[in-house]
Amino acid sequence: MPQPTRRDRADAIRFLSIDAVQKANSGHPGMPMGMADIAEVLWHDFLRHNPNNPEWVNRDRFVLSNGHGAMLLYSLLHLTGYDLSMDDIRQFRQLHSRTPGHPEYGDTPGVETTTGPLGQGLGNAVGMAIAERHMAAQFNRPDFPVVDHFTYCFVGDGCLMEGISHEVCSLAGTLGLGKLIVFYDDNGISIDGDVSGWFGDNTPLRFKAYGWHVIEAVNGHDSEALRDAILSAQAVSDKPTLICCKTTIGWGSPNLAGTAGTHGAALGEKEVAAVRTHLNWPHEPFVIPEEIYASWDMRKSGEVLEGEWVKLFGRYQDRYPDLAQEFLRRIRSSLPRDWKEQSDALLNALNEKKQTVATRKASQLCLDHFANLLPEMMGGSADLTESNCTNWQGMKLFTADTPEGSYIHYGVREFGMSAIMNGLALYKGILPFGGTFLTFSDYARNAIRLAAIMRQRVVFVYTHDSIGLGEDGPTHQPVEHIPSLRLMPNLSAWRPCDTVETAAAWRAAIEYQGPTCLLLSRQALPFQERTAEQLSLISRGGYILMDHAQDRHPDAILIATGSEVALAMEAARQLYDEEIYVRVISMPSTDVFLAQDEDYRSQVLPDTILARVAVEAAATGGWYRFVGPQGKIVGLDRFGASAPAKDVFRDCGITVDRVVAMTKEVIYSVANAAHRLKEKCA
Repeated sequence: MPQPTRRDRADAIRFLSIDAVQKANSGHPGMPMGMADIAEVLWHDFLRHNPNNPEWVNRDRFVLSNGHGAMLLYSLLHLTGYDLSMDDIRQFRQLHSRTPGHPEYGDTPGVETTTGPLGQGLGNAVGMAIAERHMAAQFNRPDFPVVDHFTYCFVGDGCLMEGISHEVCSLAGTLGLGKLIVFYDDNGISIDGDVSGWFGDNTPLRFKAYGWHVIEAVNGHDSEALRDAILSAQAVSDKPTLICCKTTIGWGSPNLAGTAGTHGAALGEKEVAAVRTHLNWPHEPFVIPEEIYASWDMRKSGEVLEGEWVKLFGRYQDRYPDLAQEFLRRIRSSLPRDWKEQSDALLNALNEKKQTVATRKASQLCLDHFANLLPEMMGGSADLTESNCTNWQGMKLFTADTPEGSYIHYGVREFGMSAIMNGLALYKGILPFGGTFLTFSDYARNAIRLAAIMRQRVVFVYTHDSIGLGEDGPTHQPVEHIPSLRLMPNLSAWRPCDTVETAAAWRAAIEYQGPTCLLLSRQALPFQERTAEQLSLISRGGYILMDHAQDRHPDAILIATGSEVALAMEAARQLYDEEIYVRVISMPSTDVFLAQDEDYRSQVLPDTILARVAVEAAATGGWYRFVGPQGKIVGLDRFGASAPAKDVFRDCGITVDRVVAMTKEVIYSVANAAHRLKEKCA
């Protein structure tokens, strides 16, 4: 065939997409057909990447926020030379394939983030652009731009309808992220049809109000207009750019183009054949001519680009060896060589100080140590810095003028903050954490979920973790949040009881390859005395904090977390005065405890001790697996109240007296059951 044209390359995307969707009889062909021309110009003419090394540090990032159009991305990866075969394309949406229904980070080489829930990819892209700006400010030196690339993002109407788009784009404009370029697929169609009935925003004006550079009314099927728009976007260094591309969904479909009929279902064999005729594409399904492959192949050019960067970085290493070593350590997510000694030193110091403080304050004490030890830590809060205690000594703000800073004021944007943190983590070289009140984790839940799906090292700092926050009342007092977070796969949750457990929780979060929630108190919590052995066992998620029974069989076991550990300890002392001998287990992390070997779990929670009481100021459902059918739970299956904390705890029945009474009740119940069984057997 003659030298392939832009149209040939774009049509290769279209037909791989519609053929894969047709074979699966499931998917979204309309968006890839409509955005193929935009993708062809960006990926063929501008995107700096190396298909032979999807992890090349200085590659441009590309995020498909409208992830339902996944076949657009898979087609691009396949055509440009990534390790994604035609057989993989044929297996679109099949079990355990490398081409799942939405892009999944880790499943497919070249996929930068998991997308599908609309708008979150845009948040991730903002995070990646922040990361590029921050890393460049920290590591670049004159004549050595070792971090220097763009972040590109495709979004659709649905992404911009989602509230998260407002949160992250408003912040991106304020921060002046000039290397973020977003392409808006303005096709006017969503699943329900023509969006004019429910989405009448003046999108260009909206983004101008955010402080963005906006390029309006670009014909999304005019390659030269698209090329000019991208060049214009790249020339603006102090603002992110929105390129508004007017497209036709399902472009090329003679009967369905421009309708919702192409959005979320296979076109059908007759319409696929009609598209082939209409676009003069004579090739069989899943057949791409070699000339088109050659025209798309980016492997050699990618090797050249990375090779040039490797030479630059080599000269950088010679000139700035310490900086280069630190850069590589951070990109590899390695901890310093003295990490264990440094983290042990903090735990030992806090154990010696025996401070009675809120665990949110204990967290800040940890940050004073860890954030200065680990410059990759990048913190922030959703407008609650002083309440969350997420700031630390010596920190510097990240702003448009000070991109080297490591603290972001996210504003009241819990969901946006969380999606941005996911983008920061995905970028590599940054360990993000961000704070808000635990009850507001509801706003951010889907971003927490995506962090868990992708196993990204993100730390969610959630303070005001119970009714103990007091006067702000039920709207601010979390009840169901703790158990619901514990239900999420791959998410680790820690609810420490004092300064030492808080330090252990921070250490575990930093070491864990996945997201962690730190659930911290507003009110001061008493320090708990520990032996050196107990100190070493905190990392196992649950351990024996007190055992009045010593060498004899305990009469009961009390299990508690966070602020309720102090209640359990006081209850144990009162029971001891009545010659009732109980064991107190502090269990700051149920998921970590459950991951321990069976021998350890049995030592802490012997099967032979059936009299068990769990104590936590939260919904009770998750504790039955620990207390068993005969155990009891002192918890909270109602909403709180507005009053001083001590009054709310009393009103809700989270008291020492109730723990004591419940423990006696369960001991009596278990003993009676054993007696009845003995009589029955006799």
